[in-house]
Amino acid sequence: MSGSVLARPPSRSAARDGGFNRDRFENGVLRVLRPLVIVLLLVVAVFPFYYMVLLSFRSLDSLLQDPGALWVSVDELNLDTYVDVLTPVADGGQGFGTFIRNSLLVALGTVVLSLLVAIPGAYAVSRLQFFGRRQVSALFLAVYFFPSILLAVPLFVFFTRIGLRGSLVGLLVVYVAQVAAVSIYMLRNYFTTIPVSLEEAAAIDGCTRLQAMRRISLPLAMPAIVSNGLFIFMIAWNEFLFALLFLVERRDRWTVSLGLSQLSGSIEVPTTILMAGSVILTLPIIVLFFASERLLVGGLTAGAEKG
Repeated sequence: MSGSVLARPPSRSAARDGGFNRDRFENGVLRVLRPLVIVLLLVVAVFPFYYMVLLSFRSLDSLLQDPGALWVSVDELNLDTYVDVLTPVADGGQGFGTFIRNSLLVALGTVVLSLLVAIPGAYAVSRLQFFGRRQVSALFLAVYFFPSILLAVPLFVFFTRIGLRGSLVGLLVVYVAQVAAVSIYMLRNYFTTIPVSLEEAAAIDGCTRLQAMRRISLPLAMPAIVSNGLFIFMIAWNEFLFALLFLVERRDRWTVSLGLSQLSGSIEVPTTILMAGSVILTLPIIVLFFASERLLVGGLTAGAEKG
């Protein structure tokens, strides 16, 4: 037996006291970088919107004198720009009040009709057993990947022949056809996560399938339905291509996105008016998101069934 003594590795306490502790170093770096990264992302996301709002409240003279100002006094702020944007064209304004009304009608109508189609369709695909069930689910997603620009000319010709070009109803039909398939696919994935045993228990108590869907599945799927409705509203509110094709000849039927493109394409429109129109286009989406945030993050199925 050798008389040499094997070297014993340093204890953890010794490594913490005198040696390099990688775990402590990484945690310290993360503690420093985390707030810096959060602040950087907030600045990148919020600053463009803040500057856009600031420009929309400034007068054109003030903007020309100091275009790079990031903070102005209260005296320099005015609402004349928004008044000009919302005033009807007949009174010398930009007519955005009419555009907002048209966009709300189309967007809300698209949300309602799409959900009326998507909710029973998604429930049927997730619960009922029929031939080609998996293929149908994949087909719904494939429809969404089909480029919209390829449908522009055929839809333009078709709606012209049936007399719906220049009508908000025709635009509404196109939007519903665009988003219905992907809405069914998204809601189908959420309905699949709801335990079937809850509906089976309701059936034992005497509920029909429609009653079980209305009383059990729909309340539990409300976060997905709300988020899906918000997603549909954003698409219909911001869509530009089909609005341009169908409504360009009827200014009284224009949507907000089409009106904003008219402002940005005119050299006679001041930057302040363009920024005010951009704020009007963006603000409803922000308000809807924060208003529905509680439902979007709610996990209503947690604990519904014990394992």
